[in-house]
Amino acid sequence: MTRTRLTTAAVSAAVAGALAVSASPASASASNGYVSGGGSFYDDFADEGTLSTSSHKDSNATCLWQIILYAEGVKESNGTQFDYADIDGKFGSNTAYATKQLQKAWGLTQDGKVGKKTFGSADDKWNASTRAGELEYRSTGSTSATKYKIRYHGSRYYFDVYRTSSGMYRFLHQDAWRLASYSNNSGCN
Repeated sequence: MTRTRLTTAAVSAAVAGALAVSASPASASASNGYVSGGGSFYDDFADEGTLSTSSHKDSNATCLWQIILYAEGVKESNGTQFDYADIDGKFGSNTAYATKQLQKAWGLTQDGKVGKKTFGSADDKWNASTRAGELEYRSTGSTSATKYKIRYHGSRYYFDVYRTSSGMYRFLHQDAWRLASYSNNSGCN
């Protein structure tokens, strides 16, 4: 009886160990439904889902990315700066082109997709001397929907976002605060 219990315990421990090694750590992604984060905001975007012409192409997450393109002042496909009128929450060829321009400026692979490295480059620790392409903590908000106020410093201009108490990002567009959802484009255009 004792030998059977020891064998059962050893097998159970081996199975549990194998499951623990194979399980991936929890992280933010498109499966969470929103651009989100926890703990330090300096790494919130580096584990997000991919935005592209074929992935989450009509969403508020894309709208947030387009606001970053606008803040950075990158060129769009017609040679002019990516402007406010280009922010529509639809990841089309113009957004892909502008994304490639920003990837080039940031020294990244120019594939026109917003993956972990590209999105992650937008939340690097804020540098007071360059004041561009990075996030800066501003304050703690007064409600659960405005838990942390964070400022994105682009090379052209800055904008503020909020991270809610549950970690979801909110941004202001067309005079309304919107959640950066991967599945919803609630009036970004």
